[in-house]
Amino acid sequence: QGSFQDHFHYRWNVEIAPGQGFAAAAIDFHGSTGYGQAFTDAISRNWGGKPYIDIMKSLDYVLSQNAWIDDKKVCALGASYGGYMINWIEGQTDKFACLVNHDGEFSNTASYYTTEELWFPEWEFGGTPYENPENYNRWSPDQHIAKWKTPMLVIHGGKDYRLADTEGMSTFTALKRKGVPARFLYFPEENHWVLKPLNSKRWHQEVYDWLKKWTE
Repeated sequence: QGSFQDHFHYRWNVEIAPGQGFAAAAIDFHGSTGYGQAFTDAISRNWGGKPYIDIMKSLDYVLSQNAWIDDKKVCALGASYGGYMINWIEGQTDKFACLVNHDGEFSNTASYYTTEELWFPEWEFGGTPYENPENYNRWSPDQHIAKWKTPMLVIHGGKDYRLADTEGMSTFTALKRKGVPARFLYFPEENHWVLKPLNSKRWHQEVYDWLKKWTE
């Protein structure tokens, strides 16, 4: 529940992508701020629905308007909820050449029992997992592992208490057991963000090396 804007921090800086030779699109899907409260609230209890549809439709539009972009060399990247969306995308489409998941959610139920913020999942999914298991399972990426096939870079911080590092480890394990090309980058001293400059440098190097590996 935010918006992609022109700002810099150590995790995402969209302007770096063109400098590495990539086109970049940052899509304000359902759940974003700035389009009215109803649009923002539409993400609740609908994590893998409208936002995913928005992303895929927007990507189709970007590709249709920019013939110079190679539609066989498109990658998706996300962190936090965006990391959840990367895991969701993994089980929904094979449109992407590769994926990058930073501090993303693997299991909606498992992450409920490890997060430090219980109000948030209870609001987003309409109660606890034992009160409303249907909604937790409906939008949980781990329910679609059988369809995973896209190469993924998984990144996680050891001091992430919003989405514990076991979510990233679980994602990596599932990918490897499925035989999907995967790499796990672990920052034991970082939390839900990358805050140290040298870690940010390593983060960006790993991310763009991964993108180039699957698009060149």
